[in-house]
Amino acid sequence: MSTLWAVADLHAAVAKNRQQLGRITPQHPKDWLIVAGDVAERTELVLRVLGDLKRRFARVIWVPGNHELFSRSADRYTGRAKYTELVEGCRALGVDTPEDPYPVFDGVTICPLFTLYDYSFRGPGMTVEQAIEQAHERSLVMTDEFAIAPFVDIRAWCWDRLAYTVKRMSRITGPTILINHWPLVQEPVHKMAFAEIALWCGTRHTRTWPERYQAQQVIFGHLHMPGETVVKNIPHREVSLGYPREWERRKTPEPWPYPVMRREDEDA
Repeated sequence: MSTLWAVADLHAAVAKNRQQLGRITPQHPKDWLIVAGDVAERTELVLRVLGDLKRRFARVIWVPGNHELFSRSADRYTGRAKYTELVEGCRALGVDTPEDPYPVFDGVTICPLFTLYDYSFRGPGMTVEQAIEQAHERSLVMTDEFAIAPFVDIRAWCWDRLAYTVKRMSRITGPTILINHWPLVQEPVHKMAFAEIALWCGTRHTRTWPERYQAQQVIFGHLHMPGETVVKNIPHREVSLGYPREWERRKTPEPWPYPVMRREDEDA
């Protein structure tokens, strides 16, 4: 049996996390791997890690997280240009991205997505500006505001990505597995200790996608709270590693890498 595995939030710039990368190994020559974002911040490290994983697995499918988009004013590429740089680098390695044809694993279309966030995971009756101001007052602002937002209009980019993705997925028939760094529904976000952080955790406009596109599962990361949330009978599985201070203290760790599905191979 070959397996489609999934990981997210490797944060490979952290020394202890780099030691964990050795756990991401295939059990069968035809195993595939999903990497659901937040590999690292620097493009060269992202591609180095993905290239190493591609040498181990028959196929690697990557979606960007917020950390891959982090930039400094001195960087050669920022915002949308940095994403393009990452996509081109992945293609050179043979790694699938949200810009490539969707691969099929045992009859199921595997859909890598890139949707970003638009601050719509906010409290009722609040404008975006009010919600962000409240987060500032409580010192609960994600680094995205300083490392992504100065270089690109994130809401506009998010809406562009939503339209682009709906157009692509409307051509799919049959069952899917949807992969995104940010959760596609709000329920997993409700488990976080600080509600304000939800602003940087997705968009309400993806909520109907799992049903609409016949998702068997949704794979995501970002929250660093691995586990499963079932919404309308569809499992939404977070597959994050997270930071050492998080994974070292988990008393009952989730399976990682996570086995998404298996198939029987003729030559197995």
